[in-house]
Amino acid sequence: MPDPSLRSQVEDFLYQDAALLDEWRLDDWLALFTADCSYVVPTTDLPEGDPTRHAVFIDDNYERLVGRVTRLKSRHAHREYPYSRTRRLVANVRITRESPEEVDVQASFVIYRVRSGDMAPYVGHYELTLARSEGGFKFRKRRAVLDMETLQEHGAVSIIL
Repeated sequence: MPDPSLRSQVEDFLYQDAALLDEWRLDDWLALFTADCSYVVPTTDLPEGDPTRHAVFIDDNYERLVGRVTRLKSRHAHREYPYSRTRRLVANVRITRESPEEVDVQASFVIYRVRSGDMAPYVGHYELTLARSEGGFKFRKRRAVLDMETLQEHGAVSIIL
């Protein structure tokens, strides 16, 4: 059984992640990633999708993540200008593997997105690998798996999950 203080530290890190995204502090959020990171959001019809073999909504390395953040902060991101208001809830945090270098984590999420008078929830879970770094953690792998069958109500995944 993992050390309860480790789970508490991981939860605090995930709460910080959620707060940075909800506050649209994207540059600070980007600093939570390692240079060799991966960020994947599989399609709703193939949640186990592997970006090397399947189409996915998002398959970013660090450079593509920087480009995504840059676009979201500009007027060129029409779906997010002005940006959506979001509120992220993270729960059921479980440590699935621990080593001196990194920690694998699973957690559930609900993200409420408010845009143009409409509210749409995104529901799913994270599969994460956190690299241990000075003073905390950084995302090495971030996989956000959506539990919805379609994105019809949402239109697109233009927010960061």
